[in-house]
Order: sequence, then C-alpha cells, then structure tokens
Amino acid sequence: MTDTSTVTPELRDELTACWVAVTNAGGAAGFPFPPVDVAEVAPVVDKLIGRLDPERTRLVTARVGGALAGWVALNRDPYRLVGHWATINHLQTHPAFRGRGIGSALVAEVRRIARDELELEQLHLAARGGEGLEGFYERLGWREVGRWPGALRLVEGDTRDEVLMLLAPL
Repeated sequence: MTDTSTVTPELRDELTACWVAVTNAGGAAGFPFPPVDVAEVAPVVDKLIGRLDPERTRLVTARVGGALAGWVALNRDPYRLVGHWATINHLQTHPAFRGRGIGSALVAEVRRIARDELELEQLHLAARGGEGLEGFYERLGWREVGRWPGALRLVEGDTRDEVLMLLAPL
C-alpha cells in the first residue's frame, strides 16, 4: 500500500489484530511488554497508515486464503543525505501462519520494491537480540553491522542488545 486511501477499515482492523496476536505470542514487533490489546495497538497502526506515501513509506501485506498472514513497513527518510536507503519495521507473521515462509516472502517483496520502485541501494533494520532474529535475516542476505549493547530492557534482569543489520546491495 502506498497511501492512506488504499487501507480499508477492514484492513486496518486486520493489521491491528495481527499485531496484537504477534505481540501476545512473544513476537518482537514493536510492543515489548505483552499482553497488549486493540486499544493499545490501534492508535499506532493509525499513525503508520497516516504516514503512507508512495515515495517514503510503504506497507506490504501477505495473505493466505484471504486472511492477513503478515505485514511489514518500509520507511525512507526524506533527507537527501540518507535518501539512498530505507528501514524496514514491524516485520510480522501472524502466529497461525508461521513456518510457511511468509516472513521471507515479505522481506523479498520489500527488497524488490526498494530496488525496483524506489531505486534504493540499501535496507537497514534493528532487531531485538536474544530472539534468533539475526539468523533469520542472515539467511535472507542481511549482515550484522553493529550492536547497541544492553539497549533494550524487557524486565529487570533481561536486558538485550539491539542488533543493527544491513542488506546491500539490493
């Protein structure tokens, strides 16, 4: 999706429900303190939808049998200095569809959009350490380029690194 007019109220509700399900299943997709509910997640989804723009922010979804199976956001900074790359955020696969390659397919589609439509050279992301996410992304061609040690405190005694990853060339 490239603008707010392409997001129906039904899709907004599906995005919200997916994010609630992913978070409450332990997924590292932006809400680190489960449980969450629709009232907490819906305003964040609305902000994401409100930022959709063909040149800067895209929403990529995956469906299986008509149901929303997952989604990811692609965000490009408007400033010329960093205009050659974008960040992916909130990659998530609904728990009912895990293990089917949905996440990999979403990353592949974001890569295609970044390269072919937005003419970008790189993609960046930050992943929560300790979740095994580095291996997932490495299998898709990403490489770790740094860490912010102890940047994320989930609970007292559970502090994680934020892992910085790069996909280049596209």
